[in-house]
Amino acid sequence: MRLHWRGRLWLLLPLLAVAYVLLVLGASRFFGGERIDLTRDHLYTLSPGTRNIIANLKQPIDLTLYFSDRASHGLPQLRAYHQHVLQMLEQVVRRSHGRVHLAQVDPLPFSEDEDRATAAGLTSVRGEGTGESIFFGLAGRNAGDGRTSAIPFFLPAKEPFLEYDVARLLHDLGITHAPRVAIYSGLPIWGDTDAGGNASPPWTALQQVQQLFDVRRLDANALAALTPGDAAVLVLIQPAGLTHADVRAIDGYVQGGGHLLVFVDPDSEVDGGTSSDLRALFQAWGVAFDTGRVLLDRSRALSVQSPVTGATVRDPSVLGLTGDELNRRDAVTRALSVIDLAATGYFSLLPGAQVRLDPLIQSTTEAMVVPAERVREASDPASLYKNYAPDGEHYAIAVRLEGDLPRAFAGDAAAKPARKPEVILVGDTDLLSDRLWVLPSSTEGQTLMSPFANNGDFFVNAIDDLAGPSNLIAIRGRAVNERRFTRVDTLRRQADEKFKAKQIELQAELEDTEKRLAALKQDAKGSRRTEAQKAAVQEFTQRKLAIRGELRAVQRSLDADIEQLSMELKFIDILLMPILVVLAGLLYGLWRTRRRWSRGRWR
Repeated sequence: MRLHWRGRLWLLLPLLAVAYVLLVLGASRFFGGERIDLTRDHLYTLSPGTRNIIANLKQPIDLTLYFSDRASHGLPQLRAYHQHVLQMLEQVVRRSHGRVHLAQVDPLPFSEDEDRATAAGLTSVRGEGTGESIFFGLAGRNAGDGRTSAIPFFLPAKEPFLEYDVARLLHDLGITHAPRVAIYSGLPIWGDTDAGGNASPPWTALQQVQQLFDVRRLDANALAALTPGDAAVLVLIQPAGLTHADVRAIDGYVQGGGHLLVFVDPDSEVDGGTSSDLRALFQAWGVAFDTGRVLLDRSRALSVQSPVTGATVRDPSVLGLTGDELNRRDAVTRALSVIDLAATGYFSLLPGAQVRLDPLIQSTTEAMVVPAERVREASDPASLYKNYAPDGEHYAIAVRLEGDLPRAFAGDAAAKPARKPEVILVGDTDLLSDRLWVLPSSTEGQTLMSPFANNGDFFVNAIDDLAGPSNLIAIRGRAVNERRFTRVDTLRRQADEKFKAKQIELQAELEDTEKRLAALKQDAKGSRRTEAQKAAVQEFTQRKLAIRGELRAVQRSLDADIEQLSMELKFIDILLMPILVVLAGLLYGLWRTRRRWSRGRWR
């Protein structure tokens, strides 16, 4: 008996269903929870840095995941995040080969488990509707020496940082002591008090460093007495006004094997437009840094609000550097996505220099150098595009010095260095300020600083690298994943090149016309206008309206190509697939109709 094709299809479907179930059960049985991570950046797979931290654990670690299962039934987002956390911790346990143990606890209200969670440093939030306390945190304990650490609460807003938070907890429990870092800063990174007596917290970048290192704050007196044994890393931020003794102490620290991280700036916006450098040391090392020149880079310009027109304009002195501008060979910048800078300087080599510069951050070839005064005095960022002429060079904004560092003060006794001196120089201090890389928000009663750039990661990575090998460097930066719209950026740049000069010219003419119009009205105030004055006012008013119309046309031209691209993408996303499905249905219907018609005619 021959089955019709429809009969064979009905027989095949149950067989396929049975095969699918057997496949799922077999995969669960034989692959033990292994998964395939198809995300571009492998966001659900432990990074090599985390795997190295687990592999280097010398003593057993006990982890306890507290999650209020019953109290969170009405919170699907939190329960989904709990599954993500649990899957990651299970990966950690599998990778540890018995060194990490995981326990799960549902702390019921007024139970001993709830008391233990609170004693471990966990916090709870009130569930909406029920009012019950919800715990969702991780307590860790080094079973060898009894040291503890905890993640108080897994905030859903911090889900992109999950792997880093877990890896840092394991790192803290695994190490015996944190490296000491000495910081001298001419900027208010430690927090400040305004004229009204309101205190501001330390900068977020500094808070991240304080979580990982033993940080010591230096004043000028302490800086002059610093020796290489006092700190694993010396950080100088905006070192303006240092005395000869201070600079001599820094030279002695480096020559004794100290590791140095320096942030200087030709135009520190945080410090009111002042500059800073270490001229004596830079010249001794053969490094040039011009405090009178800053970089513009129109291809990486970020959008800001013009203080003159109020419109959004791309400022070529405020940069978002990414991709090829970050050194992918160096551990400090390898995993970073984007660094934001403002009015930055650059480094180069003096003639006869013995050291080499290995750029960590550099500009594109669309950059040009201008006097720092031009950026300080620019009331409208759009004016910086006037006479813009790229130099076609990459400018080194942050560099690692390679080679032997000459002594700056030849009369000082040469000490045998305990280790090889290392120096990293950065030509911008504003990148450390919160405004260029984090956005504050309030969630669950806490102020959460959400990063939109890797500036803080760069700061911590540089210190971490100078302090010694660290696996955490490879993990930082995974949370901030900049996927730039390169096509849109190109269209904007082409539009800027084509229409920006005309826009600046029209704005200047508009300002001049408004001034002359106001002067005419002022002259005629309190007296009867003459016919000539009336005609002049009428002429300037008409010209003002005409210029504003031309400016609107130029603005539409700036956005025309981007609008066209937007419409094409909307057509592809919204209409293309339904159209293809309808066409496929019509073709299938036409094929069936012709087939029936052919059979009928044949019969």
